[in-house]
Amino acid sequence: MAALMAACASVQPEPLKVGEIQSQAALDRTQSRQGVDPITGPLSLEEAIARALKFNLDRRTRLMEEAIAFNQLDASRYDMLPKLVASAGYSTRSEFATSRAVDSVTGQPSLANPFISSDKSHTASDLGLTWSLLDFGLSYYGAKQNADRALIAVERRRKAMHLLIQDVRSAFWRTASAQKLRGEVKSAISLAEDALTDARKAEDERLRSPLDSLRYQRQLLENLRLLESIDQELATARIELAHLVNAPSGTELQVQESNGALNRRMLDLPMEAMEAAAIAGNADLREQFYNTRLASDEARKVLLRLFPNLNLNLGLKYDNDKYLVHDNWNAAGAQLSFNLLNLFSMPSQRKLAEAGVTLAEQRRVAAQMALLAQVHIARLQYANALQQYQRSNAIWVVDDRIKTHMSNREQAQASSKLETVANHTTAILSQLRRYQSLAQAHAAASRLQATLGMEPQLGSVHEASLAELKAAIAAAIQRWEAGDLPSHSEVAAPASAS
Repeated sequence: MAALMAACASVQPEPLKVGEIQSQAALDRTQSRQGVDPITGPLSLEEAIARALKFNLDRRTRLMEEAIAFNQLDASRYDMLPKLVASAGYSTRSEFATSRAVDSVTGQPSLANPFISSDKSHTASDLGLTWSLLDFGLSYYGAKQNADRALIAVERRRKAMHLLIQDVRSAFWRTASAQKLRGEVKSAISLAEDALTDARKAEDERLRSPLDSLRYQRQLLENLRLLESIDQELATARIELAHLVNAPSGTELQVQESNGALNRRMLDLPMEAMEAAAIAGNADLREQFYNTRLASDEARKVLLRLFPNLNLNLGLKYDNDKYLVHDNWNAAGAQLSFNLLNLFSMPSQRKLAEAGVTLAEQRRVAAQMALLAQVHIARLQYANALQQYQRSNAIWVVDDRIKTHMSNREQAQASSKLETVANHTTAILSQLRRYQSLAQAHAAASRLQATLGMEPQLGSVHEASLAELKAAIAAAIQRWEAGDLPSHSEVAAPASAS
């Protein structure tokens, strides 16, 4: 005992060492890259989504959580089985277990000598089968709850997938804008800095009035500030996309722009059909349905605990005590028990169970009403984002034509550098806004798809190859472009996905 207490007292906090953290971090980085196919060319939108779904680390965590939920379901099924317990033991004592006897009529001590009833040392073993009716009922409803929890994990994985696709689509088009504009921004900044140097030299040489020269410089500096802010905004897009697809941060990702995926076909669908699809397939609402079933099963478990319990047992026993006439025997029994205090707590327990069910149903009703409003809002946001993109695209076309004309005038020496820089900046800003509105339109489309419960039918992302995932996502995008809503059988399919 003293040695055990000394060992317990010797345990002290051990902070991590820097070397341990660095070595483990290196192993973690290596592990995060295992099984990730290298990027060999420009990324299309379909491949970017496929890589995110297959290699994204947060998604892998969601898949592991789902797998754990299903493993808990498998383990809980065994709780309904009877308990089969094998035990063996050895006991010894310093003296024989001797006892005296008294006469049951007279109460006088027996004249016989004390007798020995058991050996000093002996070994006993038994194999017992026990089954409790109450434990069986509680385990049955517990297994049903674990089944619902596994389905809730599926819905949460679906919701995480919707958010991941939305982030990838937005980052993809921001990366496309960076890829398209970085060169033009650098060129415009260099031109503006040259013009600013010339303006300061002209001010020093007093070639124009000081006020006109300062105004000229201020306009150039304002354009430079705007161009540098655009350059800073574009700098993070590739890093975000690389993180989402689990590519090294230093990778110079190149994206391949694609047409499509933005049209008005989904907006032409009847609102009643979109509401029905959302009610059948939205991940948040389906989770609330499962929570209602969880609460109902919990209420049944509470009521089940109020009933009497029946215990059945059957055992095979053996004891090598030499004083036993029969050293092995069989035993069976049944026991009915009831906690009488349950009679007092029954009304409170029943009210608590009913309140839990009522709360879960109210949450489901509130979630359904919020979902219907969300369908209308998501549809309106997509319509507005699509209109904004079309307007931004038209403005960019006009600004690009103006830039072309001003470039021609500059070559003919009919315009100043300030006008050239200003028109280049305006064209770049217009094209940036076009890409920003395009990214926002894709994000709005993803939100509408998530609200309706639309998603690619992938199966197992671990077993499917990257090419198969890319084909499945391309098919899903084509269905979106065609305005096809998911059927009820397709909505139920993701329960087996992993």
